[in-house]
Amino acid sequence: MTVPILLVLEADPPPRLGALAGRALVRYADERTLAAELPDADALLVWDFTSEAVRRAWPGPGPRPRWVHTPSAGVDRLLCPALAESDTVLTNARGIFDQPIAEYVAALVLAMAKDLPGTLELQRQRRWRHREGLPVAGGHAVVVGAGPIGLAIGRTLRALGMTVAVAGRTARPGVHGAEDLDRLLSRAGWVVCAAPLTEATRGMFGARRFALLQPSARFINVGRGALVVEDELVAAVLERRIAGAALDVFEHEPLSPDSRLWDVPGLIVSPHMSGDTVGWRDRLGEQFMELFELWEAGKPLPNVVDKKRGYVPSHDS
Repeated sequence: MTVPILLVLEADPPPRLGALAGRALVRYADERTLAAELPDADALLVWDFTSEAVRRAWPGPGPRPRWVHTPSAGVDRLLCPALAESDTVLTNARGIFDQPIAEYVAALVLAMAKDLPGTLELQRQRRWRHREGLPVAGGHAVVVGAGPIGLAIGRTLRALGMTVAVAGRTARPGVHGAEDLDRLLSRAGWVVCAAPLTEATRGMFGARRFALLQPSARFINVGRGALVVEDELVAAVLERRIAGAALDVFEHEPLSPDSRLWDVPGLIVSPHMSGDTVGWRDRLGEQFMELFELWEAGKPLPNVVDKKRGYVPSHDS
């Protein structure tokens, strides 16, 4: 019996694949060797999910992997027209990052409402300056993105006593459609962007939508950096057209040391860490092993990405 060839796009630390001994021939590639290795592979694990090498190396007509798995929620870094049009099955890490990201968003909401950045800076300066924080309970949040991450954010913010509206691509029970988004934004005290990056969502938050927000509103992005026109967000914050913002994702990562975003008053910058909690790589590896066993047995895979849409559709959408 011929064992399948599993190609792994390398990243450090490597995945734990010892359980595949005798079940798969595991090969490793980096950005330089990926194109040459892809035609021989039956499956591809994009362990370096921050790389765009798959977009550049994906073969045209001819042999190619039958299954590609990325241990990330977004697939924008690897999805290219040739892959989208192929019969290759693409899966993602849906389900791993939902609650960690929701907790991170809650932490950002609390930090901004209670001015924790200001408190830490005043402590550094040894200054005693009393201020009043904002109430969180009773606040109104709009979560943009109705996948598992967006829904988990909504549940977590509701647990803080907030009222939450979730907006997605299409309306369904408990979720507003895209046609309602502008109206929802105009009433929001908090806006959380957790949408997938597609051609339809790229740059969706720019000057026009920031102008819809109330001056007291705050904006958080934990989706993808390119969902936001960064210069227009900076202008909205500096001109006090919105009260503040927090970004965990950026159009270009890692964020350059000379980026102006580091120094914008009222803007919290974090290094794409909202979904990463202790042991997250182990959980990603365990999820891949579960998927591999299904694939090996010829059974249907969960987390299959609709390559035309660029994300895993919800069952009721």
